[in-house]
Amino acid sequence: MDPFSDTLRQLREAFSSGRTRPTKFRAAQLKGLGRFLQDHKQLLQEALAQDLRKSALESDLSEIILCQNEINLALKNLHTWMKDEPVAKNLVTQLDSAFIRKEPLGLVLIIASWNYPVYVTLMPLVGALAAGNCVVLKPSEISQGTEKVLAEVLPQYLDQSYFAVVLGGPEETQQLLEHKFDYIFFTGSTRVAKTVMSAAAKHLTPVTLELGGKNPCYVDDNCDPQTVANRVVWFRYFNMGQTCVVPDYVLCSPEMQERLLPALQSAITRFYGEDPRNSPDLGRIINEKHFQRLQGLLGCGRVAIGGQSDETERYIWGARWQLPYSPALQLPTTPFSSQGELRPFQGPEGAGQSPWDLGTAGWLAAVQPLSLIAASLQVVKQVLARTSSGAFTANDGFMYLSLSSLPFGGVGKSGMGRCHGKFSFDTFSHHRSCLLTHTGLEKLNNIRYPPYTNRKKQLLTWALSFQGCTLL
Repeated sequence: MDPFSDTLRQLREAFSSGRTRPTKFRAAQLKGLGRFLQDHKQLLQEALAQDLRKSALESDLSEIILCQNEINLALKNLHTWMKDEPVAKNLVTQLDSAFIRKEPLGLVLIIASWNYPVYVTLMPLVGALAAGNCVVLKPSEISQGTEKVLAEVLPQYLDQSYFAVVLGGPEETQQLLEHKFDYIFFTGSTRVAKTVMSAAAKHLTPVTLELGGKNPCYVDDNCDPQTVANRVVWFRYFNMGQTCVVPDYVLCSPEMQERLLPALQSAITRFYGEDPRNSPDLGRIINEKHFQRLQGLLGCGRVAIGGQSDETERYIWGARWQLPYSPALQLPTTPFSSQGELRPFQGPEGAGQSPWDLGTAGWLAAVQPLSLIAASLQVVKQVLARTSSGAFTANDGFMYLSLSSLPFGGVGKSGMGRCHGKFSFDTFSHHRSCLLTHTGLEKLNNIRYPPYTNRKKQLLTWALSFQGCTLL
């Protein structure tokens, strides 16, 4: 028996009523979502501590505040985003009305991941609600504490005729994907994304895929190693490294590596103490399965810092010096050519290819963010011009995520589509082309009807070639 059929049917019938379209209804749902975050902030913090041992501050910074910012931005700009957008016209249509109307897509599905279980679940939900859709929300079953709160408490703050939370693991998700949706927004692994995209293809359903990637941090020789270490360590061990945009590699010259390793050790000790296991600011691996996977990767390369682990606490710690590339995630530092002779990093795909799949001869490429720490603006501009990545950050890490004005998304195998702020609203909206003409001006249209004389041909060619006029 299909457990989802009745729910999806009711949601589709509700969307057909048209009630989700008015600004007032959309704003009410967004305000309800905001009240949920405010009323149950402590409950969410406790759930995140249960799932990932996140500190209250880290939960606020990376999850709750970012979601609230998305809600505030949408409420402030909702009327503007929804307005018809006038477009330029040619002379033939100069007396007509031409515009783009943003319409809700219908019934959309949001499948979230476990590493930021509040943010990656609710951030796209903001865009979907703002765009006037009915929504099925599928939180990750791996982050069990947060899943429970979202399933039991969140629906009390939204209109349940137009919104539903569904639970389950891979089997239930596969069963859910057999149904037709008007849009699917998925955050997770590339492996699961292939299943999602395959299921969506059967119904020709458009998708946004927010996936993982390999995120290098290139360090120029002229940088202060301690400044580099401070920033790299903070970003690397934020959320215990379980971040899709975390710096996976430090790429630098052998000379910088020798200066950087002691600076990394110094930063780790100042941030997390002599025994990081006792730090209240350091999280834990999400579950035993992921712990065992990471534990198995510690044998790659030479451990330069740390290397301790404790299965009972799902605690794992270390920084490695490795060459050639290996897939482990514990902040490897890898000797690299100088910036002046940028070349593809030697990865497991074979000679001359980068491990992030977008290597081009002579250039460095990344599918998720590329970070650069350099003392010279000239170096920054040169690397920016010669690389490709989902995002680019100079002298910092993933702070760009705090800006809803910047789109978030990967390139290549790290995904497709964009979200954040208005980008989320546009993702969940159908941009409908509209041209409203007047039947009372039929005489003016005679030039487009046969028989086609030379005079008509000249007039039509001239009128259609003249673009760029906007009549508001």
